Order: sequence, then structure tokens, then C-alpha cells
Amino acid sequence: MAQIKNPKKLIEVALPLDAINAAAAREKSIRHGHPSTLHLWWARRPLAAARAVIFAQMVNDPGYQQGGGFKYGVNKEKAQIERERLFKIIEDLVKWENTNNEEVLARARAEIVRSWRETCELNKAHPQAAELFNPDRLPGFHDPFAGGGALPLEAQRLGLESYASDLNPVAVTINKAMIEIPPKFAGRAPVGPRLAGDKQGKLSEDWSGARGLAEDVRRYGAWMRKQAQQRIGHLYPQIEVTAAMVAERPDLKPLLGQKLTVIAWLWARTVKSPNPAFSQVDVPLASTFVLSSKPGKQAYVQPVVEGDGYRFEVRTGTPPESAKHGTKLTRGANFQCLVSNTPIEPKHIYTEANAGRMGERLIAIVAEGARGRVYLTPTTEHEAIARQAQPAWKPDAAMPENPRWFSPPLYGLKTYGDLFTPRQLVALTTFSDLVAEAIEKCRQDALAAGTADDGMSLDAGGTGAMAYAQAVGVYLGLTLGRAADYWTANATWESSGGFIAHAFTKQAIPMVWDFAEGNPFSDGTGNWEQTALDWVVRVVREFRPVANGNVQQHDAQSQSISTRKVVSTDPPYYDNIGYADLSDYFYVWMRRTLRTVFTRLYATLAVPKAEELVATPYRHGGKNEAEAFFLGGMTRAMHNLAELAHPAVPVTIYYAFKQSESKAEIGTSSTGWETFLDAVLQAGFAITGTWPMRTERANRSVGLGTNALASSIVLVCRKRAADALTISRREFLRELNATLPEALLDMTRGGVNSPVAPVDLSQAIIGPGMAIFSQYAAVLEADGTPMRVKTALQLINRFLAEDDFDHDTQFCLAWFEGTGWASGKYGEADVLARAKGTSVGGLVDGGVAESGSGNLRLLKWAELPRDWSPETDNRVSVWEALHHLIRALNQDGESAAGALLARMPAQGEPMRALAYRLYTLCERKGWAEEARAYNELVTAWSGIEQASADAGIKDSQTQLDI
Repeated sequence: MAQIKNPKKLIEVALPLDAINAAAAREKSIRHGHPSTLHLWWARRPLAAARAVIFAQMVNDPGYQQGGGFKYGVNKEKAQIERERLFKIIEDLVKWENTNNEEVLARARAEIVRSWRETCELNKAHPQAAELFNPDRLPGFHDPFAGGGALPLEAQRLGLESYASDLNPVAVTINKAMIEIPPKFAGRAPVGPRLAGDKQGKLSEDWSGARGLAEDVRRYGAWMRKQAQQRIGHLYPQIEVTAAMVAERPDLKPLLGQKLTVIAWLWARTVKSPNPAFSQVDVPLASTFVLSSKPGKQAYVQPVVEGDGYRFEVRTGTPPESAKHGTKLTRGANFQCLVSNTPIEPKHIYTEANAGRMGERLIAIVAEGARGRVYLTPTTEHEAIARQAQPAWKPDAAMPENPRWFSPPLYGLKTYGDLFTPRQLVALTTFSDLVAEAIEKCRQDALAAGTADDGMSLDAGGTGAMAYAQAVGVYLGLTLGRAADYWTANATWESSGGFIAHAFTKQAIPMVWDFAEGNPFSDGTGNWEQTALDWVVRVVREFRPVANGNVQQHDAQSQSISTRKVVSTDPPYYDNIGYADLSDYFYVWMRRTLRTVFTRLYATLAVPKAEELVATPYRHGGKNEAEAFFLGGMTRAMHNLAELAHPAVPVTIYYAFKQSESKAEIGTSSTGWETFLDAVLQAGFAITGTWPMRTERANRSVGLGTNALASSIVLVCRKRAADALTISRREFLRELNATLPEALLDMTRGGVNSPVAPVDLSQAIIGPGMAIFSQYAAVLEADGTPMRVKTALQLINRFLAEDDFDHDTQFCLAWFEGTGWASGKYGEADVLARAKGTSVGGLVDGGVAESGSGNLRLLKWAELPRDWSPETDNRVSVWEALHHLIRALNQDGESAAGALLARMPAQGEPMRALAYRLYTLCERKGWAEEARAYNELVTAWSGIEQASADAGIKDSQTQLDI
């Protein structure tokens, strides 16, 4: 086959990382109208990053030179000017405010078209030009691991016909709702009758994009609420403030006689007391008795023990210390019997729960008053009404016996249906049934409004009255999914904010001991309209498709949709998330609700799992078997992409790292990362670029208190040349030595792009290293065997460990790595100091350590004197200077740190290099607190340098060669 002329793309040369990362980080705090709020999905990519990557993947770099029988280049200065122009487009493109800014999007689309036509012109003589290079038609886009749909949506927004596929029916449904359905019905006016007293419907007559569709979702969703309240409203009674309540709580006097709408009923699970004297008593397992911790609005539950019984009273004011932890003693299933103070151990709870003797007890009621939340003592009447609910249907799909992601089965809650109370099941089944009724009502209204009836369903490609009504039904089904995330016995009450927290605050289903049961018909937290329906409507209203979308259920290992398409994808991360198992929670409700709309998609009883590319030991018989399954499957999926993707455009692949598995003798490694890279390379890809992108919220639950990274690495891949050479280990090392020092310097100081944060450096340096490794058919070890990816990563990571510091700093590095801030034996310190060309006495004199009682200890930055003067210190090591700079930054801010840097300018670059080195060491050791200080210094470095320049260089301070 004739060689294709492939101009380098912008993403293979340079990116405005700072702007992309800032926009991606900001976007994580955007809620209303963000597509991620259409329905829950795990580990979505920010739209800003997806948009920037696809744009840069499609646009030619202005200074490209590439093989393939041609050479094309321009003046370097002109190329950089043009590159900056493209950067400005990206900087505008990634801003949340410009998500639907047609002027900004039009500029981006025009650049994509221009680059595509330029590529077509270069390849007009290619034998397959008619098939591959049509200058009047952009290639389609495909994501074979579509998941939450961010990448297909952004490709469509950039003007590409977008294709999405996934094995998971829940993901397929979400993607259909985002990219396939809106173009079908764009520009249509709503057909549903206006809601009584509804001003919004009268004011909003702009039905462009999907606004008309969104309005019908709102109207039929409101109709469903009204119908549901007529059918099951009696199960959600108001609560009257009685004289007895006022006698107990004088603060309720203004509410005497009023009937308040309940927002939530708060329950605690119960088991029989382990104390034989009270074995007949069901005692509560409550993790907290605090209802509201808002200043001035505090409320809590006070248990009152009466003989072998107890009751709950709700009181206001500052909660006592005992209320904060309820009946919980420690983490896990460890509680205390309320009536006897006997410890309740996990084994007892397991036994009681699995014997069917775990129940629940109402501990408080939250109602809506004229001035906010009203916390009330539970009543027997309200508890009895809740127990009257008799659901006609309950999901019977079993949860997996996998404690890593699913704790409830340990406690006898074996099916997904067990995660809901009977009243919640009644509510969910009622609303589920009403979706079908709403679809039929919408179809009749559409016919009455003059919509043609082509007799085709939505799934069959119809666009008439039936298909439109089913499209509305899809969004109502997603609304039910949002409701199921709140109407569950795994939803909790958030006392700091006074709201119901949904079930999936983590990528797991934990065991929840006390839960909040929301009222679908209230106007407060956890209801149908504000918590579920309104969020869906806001998202649909913002869909403004400019190209068609197509979504299918397919296994990435065997799909052919990627043929001659631009591919960007976000595959599963080894064993980070159990997508299929977790999404069964929603699938059981979607199947009940939408099976008549998507018959084939919801044909199975549960989400397909056998082919899911996740390294799950419990499913595959062990850790090694799971890794082999993942590697084999991911290799097939990547090989598919290498063979099918359009040859003129690189493939981009996102990968976020699992927590590192550190081993001192080999450096930082990560099983998931190595396995994934191995799959990519075995599939026939060569890596032409890597970009760390800040795509995760720093405060997300999975990241708190762990060394989980806040970044994804975007791999830029092209198919490896069929005639790629084989080289030796020595030749590979020679190329690394020639390339990585400059690359590392560019990453830490910033070259074309902004500096890479220390937290990402060990991954970012993999890019240029693997670019060397992956271009060859093989790198052979001395014994003739191919080098493993793991070995290549170790050799690449060694570049982070090399240093050329003064002798005192070399000692401190080695001592810190072995001992940290703890004390060590003087004799051992003396031996190490001699080896490093220094002495213990010199280290003490140099102000970096203290010695006494036969021990030596490095001084922490907080212990260093504030009046230290580099001008008068005749033994300034890089170690000492760095930790004084950290002290100044933490105690007095950037200005003080800058002023100190101005007094020792020669130490600037060595200090920054040492900070990176120490961060890497701390990350490998798992010393999160120590790592933070070094990361914060480098993050603030540009500000410190600016402050240093403002302060002026006070005096020259040369580094002493100790």
C-alpha cells in the first residue's frame, strides 16, 4: 500500500496545558446544565479536555515535518506565531462559558476543516484518495469505550459525525440521549399541553436545538408527578405540630397546629442486642445522631432509654459529644448497645443480618417550615404508614460477592432490590409505570399537534410521533435513574448542609447504617422535580447538535465501527472501577422502564460482564488470571483501533493511574499502567506524545487521603511502521541519555508548554521515554529476549533519581530516604557522611541536622530559624536553602519566599530540581504530608520568581562546594 503523507498534528508537538488544565479543574465544580448531571456515570472526562484533545488531534501543527515521501516545513518563527494563534483558539474553546458559543466553535471547526483539506491535498495522488481523503467531508469520530459520553459529545460539537459504542447498556442509553436523539428532533416545538400557571412555557418560544424536546420532558415529567401523587401520595403524609410537641419543644410554638410537608424520614438499621438480658430488643446501629450542624440551627437526636426499651427525641442547640458518633464505636461494623452499653461486634451483626433479623427504626423527621428545615421527633403513626407500603415488584438481580465494591451482601442484603425500602420500591415502580403512560400520552399529543406517524420506533430509526414520544420517554427513564440514586436506603442525611446525599458518593456501594428516605412530592431535597427532573431538563436544553450521532452496543475487541474514523477513547482503568457491576444498580430500573423502547439493548437480565475489560480477580479466578484477561482483551481492542482508525490522524487514549505500588529497588511502578501500556504496544501502536491532564477533582472521595493522582495521561498513538527496527538495550539507553535530560528540563522549567507539576512528573517523563521504546519492533536484552515494558519504565524513571548536588545535600537525600525525619544512629550517619564527602559535625554546623544522645536527625522546615541569612551563612547547601524557602512560603507567603530567593539566586534551579526529586521520593514512600510541601513549592514557583524579581537581587550568593 502506498505510504500516506501524515502531517504532524498539533497534539504531537505542543499544547497550552495550563489553559486546558485550569478549565478542566474549574469545570468539575460546574453542576447545573453540565452533561454529567444527565445521569450518573463514573470517571467522566471533562468536556474541556475532550474538546481540546480532539481539536489538537485533528489540526496540523504549523511547523510539521513528516516522512512519507514528502517534506513540508516553514520558518520556525512564523510557525510559532501560528501555533500561538491555534493556542488562543484552544484557550477560548475550553472555557465553560464558551461551550455553546457559536463564534468560538465556528473558528475551531474552520481550523479542523482547513487542516483536513490540507491533508487531503497532500494525499490526492494516493490510490485510496477517494475513499480516505474526501476534502468535502470530514471523517467520522468514534469512541469504542464511550462510557459517560464526553468524547463523542465534544466531537459532535466540533462538527464531526459522532459514533459511540460501549458494551454496557446504561452507557449506551446515556450516549443515545446525548448525541443520537437530539439531532433527530432538533428544532421541534413541544407537543405537550402547557402546565397550569406555567410562565416558563409561555416565555420560552425559542425551540432551537433540543429546547423543544427538553420542554416536553419537563411537561410530561410534571404530569407524572401529579399522577403519582394521586396514586401513592397517602404513603407520604404531612406531619402536624401538636401541643404535645410544643410542650416538649417550646421553639415549635409558632408552628402549632400547622401541617408541614415532610422532606425526609431518617432511619437507623437495627439488630437484636448481643446482651442476653436484652436479646429481645432491636437496638439501633447509628453512625451519628447529629441532624444539623449549621451554626444557629443545630439539632440532634437524643435517645431516651426506658427500662428495656428506648425512644428518640429531637432537640435543638449544640449537640453533645456523644451525639456525633451515634452508637458507633470505631470504623466498620462496630457499635454499642443503646440499652446495655454492650459492644456489638461485626460477627454479631453479620449473624443477625444474614438471619433476616436486621430491621430499621425511625429516628427523626425532617419537615419544611416557613423559615427552613424543621427537625421533629418521630411518631409511631409515620413509622406505621411507611410499613404499610407493599411493592408489587422488586429487582431480584443479585449483587456480586465482592466486598471491595459491594459491602451490603455481607449483611444479608443480597439483591439490588434489598437496597430500597418497601415505600421506595412503591415510588420507583409507580414512576416507572408512568413513563410508559407518558410515552403513550406524548404520542397522542404529537399526532394531535400534526406530527406525522411513520410507524417506526425510535430504535428502528423513526422520527415520527411514536419515535418522538419514545425519545421523551428515554429522558424520563434517565430521570428515574437519577431518582433511584436518592430514593434508596443507601442515601444518607448530610447534616452540614441539610440535604440528602445520593448513594454513589463513591465508586462503590458501601453498607449504610442510617439513611434518609426522601419524599418524592416535597419541594425539598430528594424530590422528583428539583432533584431529578429539573437536572435532566437543564442538560437537554443545552444540546445544540451540528452533526448526527450514532450509538451502538458493541464489544471494543470486535467492533468495526472505528473503520476510517478519528478515534479518541477513555478505556477502563485496569481494576479501578467495576462499571458493569455498579451499573446494574441502574440497569434493573432502566430495563423495567425502557425495555419496550430498546428491546435488544435491554434483552439481558443484567449488564453483560464476561467481556468487560476490567481486571476483577473475583470474576476471573485470581489476580494473575484477571491481569492476563485484561491484557489480552485490551491488546485485542487496541489492535482493532490500530488497524481500523483513519491512518492520517493519530489515536488518542486517556489513562488515569491507580495508586502506585512502590518498591524502593525498582522505583515507582503501577501494575495497571504497565499492563495497559503493554497492551497498547503489543497492539502495534507507537507512542508519539503524552500529555498529563488534570481531569479529576482534587477533593473527590477517592482522592482524599490517598496518593491517587489528579491527572489522566493522554497517549497520542500512531500505528508502528511495519518495517520497524530492533535495537539492543545499550542502544536504547544511549537514546534515553540523549533525549530525556533535555525533556526533563523542559518539563520542570517549561519550554513550549507550561511546567509539569511534581505530582505528574514521574508519569509525564514516560512520554518521551516510551516514544523511543515504542518506535522499535523490540528492544533486546543482553540474552536476546525482548525488554519488558516494566523494565523500560524502570530505566525511564531512573532519570528522576539522578542528582548532582553538593555533598551535604547528597547526604541528606540518602539519609532522608532511609530514615525520613526520624532519628537514626550516629555511627550509621558518620559512615554515610564519610561516603558522601562530608561530616556529621559539618551537617550540624550547616544547620540541616541535630545530633545528641548517639543519634542524628534532620531538621524539618518548621524548625528552621526565621532570621536565617544566606549572606552570612558560610555553609549553604541546596538542602538547607530549599527548606528555608519552604519555611518562608508556608509562614509568610510568596512575597517573603521571593525576597529570600532574591538573596540567593544561584540556588534557584538546584532548589527546584531538589524539590522535584524529594517529591518523587515521598510519593514512592507513601509520605503524603511530606510530599505536599515540595509539591506546593513547585506549584507556587512562578509566583515566587516574580516576587524575587520584584524584590531585586540583593546580593550575589554562590553555592559553596562543600
